[in-house]
Amino acid sequence: MQPQQIIQTISFPDRELLDELSPLPGGLRGIVWDLRSAPEDGTLEEIDGVILPYLNAGEVLGQLANVPNLKFVQAQSTGYDGIAEAAGPTAGVANASGVHAAATAELAVGLALARLRGIDDAVRDQARHEWRPSRRRSLADRRVLLIGVGGIGAEIARRLEPFEVELTRVGSTARTDATGPVHGIDELQQLAPEHDVLVVVTPLSESTHHLIDARILAALPDGALVVNVGRGAVVDTEALTAEVTSGRLHCALDVVDPEPLPSDHPLWAAPNALITPHVGGNTSAFEPRIRKLLARQLEALADGRAPENLVQRGPF
Repeated sequence: MQPQQIIQTISFPDRELLDELSPLPGGLRGIVWDLRSAPEDGTLEEIDGVILPYLNAGEVLGQLANVPNLKFVQAQSTGYDGIAEAAGPTAGVANASGVHAAATAELAVGLALARLRGIDDAVRDQARHEWRPSRRRSLADRRVLLIGVGGIGAEIARRLEPFEVELTRVGSTARTDATGPVHGIDELQQLAPEHDVLVVVTPLSESTHHLIDARILAALPDGALVVNVGRGAVVDTEALTAEVTSGRLHCALDVVDPEPLPSDHPLWAAPNALITPHVGGNTSAFEPRIRKLLARQLEALADGRAPENLVQRGPF
């Protein structure tokens, strides 16, 4: 028996995205809705599927409550914190797992290299026309504690292999996978003192909020580097700030909490802090990869099949 098509009308956050994916597969109708104003060529009552904008989606999630027949929400990000709550328990929610893995992984390694080797300090020295050579730490031979073993975590681990690091992976529970042992998060405080670099890429949830707290940070050895490319609130910003501004720890952050950091936040001025503005997945690799994923999702919806990457099943 032919599967029933659940989604009939899906909204796109901008005209360009709709045009690039048109013509839509059979039975699907696309309209433009940026979640900030009224739909351009339809009504909220007609919409049963929504593709969220990539940037600043969190600012407009509240608008999903105005879609009375909502059955499916597609994020363009890997993180999906807040989306399921905004969509409601009866709607399916899918993230963009896989789309951002390569780009985020390369930034994680880049941030670690930049802070360990003092590249950020050299950039400041260049602006002052100063030549200040010094011996820096190499990524080679560092003991790296990687928190998160999903798609992005796997890509980070793969990219760290050529750098000759000693890698320890941590997931939600202890287990062994195809790559080797995975420690559980309940082992973090025991593992922290034995590692020079802590890389955080785990999604934000109730169980990971402030997972890296004052206790874990205090357990890290003097001079350790904290790299966060996951979600800002996985790390306790107040506790991290205290450790970094004291000079005991270093940090390299693509995500922070709150985001963006207030202009007077002390991390901005800390010489041992490197901050990028949440650009882990925002590279030239994003557009072709998200369009391929969205095309597959639309085909599945048109065929009455469950889409990929469901983090909340809803009607599928």
